[in-house]
Parts: sequence; structure tokens; C-alpha cells
Amino acid sequence: MLQYNKSLKPFSQKLRASMTDAEILLWSKIKGKQLKGVQFYRQKIIGRYIVDFYCATAKLVIEVDGGQHYTDDGRTRDAIRDAYMKCLGLKVLRFSDIDVLTNIEGVVEHIFLFL
Repeated sequence: MLQYNKSLKPFSQKLRASMTDAEILLWSKIKGKQLKGVQFYRQKIIGRYIVDFYCATAKLVIEVDGGQHYTDDGRTRDAIRDAYMKCLGLKVLRFSDIDVLTNIEGVVEHIFLFL
């Protein structure tokens, strides 16, 4: 079982209640074991991070990135976060929010092929 910072639980719940349009769209395609019968969780706490989506069966983290992820600081933070996930044996797939909103079928296919 993955360890997590319990103090992040209220923030995780808040994020679930205020997902972005891109997150809502992707969630509608992966929730309820729609892809290969695997369960995804949203706004899952892993260590000291909250990931957008997590599939324990596939050891997969999915991140939907907005504009703040494309700054130098955002890229640096994401690299540190991804390295942490990799140390836990997790794979991280990142999609831009624009890609999710304009090419949802391609994003879902990419996830499907990974699974």
C-alpha cells in the first residue's frame, strides 16, 4: 500500500469537488472501470503529492496539465514529482488540458494502449 500524507485529505477532497473541465471530461471516460476493467481514482494522495488520476492495478498516474506546468518552475516541480513516482514503481502519463479537451479519443486510446 502506498504511504500518504493524511493532512492532504481535505485538500484532496476539495480538488475532487472542483475539477477542471479537462479533468471532468477525462474522468467521464475512465471512471467505473470503463477501460479494460481497471479502477481509477481521482485526486489520489501519494506521498506528499496529490495526483489527478491513479490506477493501482497498472501502477499508473495520469496528470492533466494546465498552463502552469509549462513554465520553467512548473517543469522543474513536475520532474521532481515524476522522479518520486518512478521511485515508487509508478509510471506517469501527462496530457495537456488542451489535448484532453480537443482530442479526448486520442488521449483515451493512449491510456488504453498503456493498460
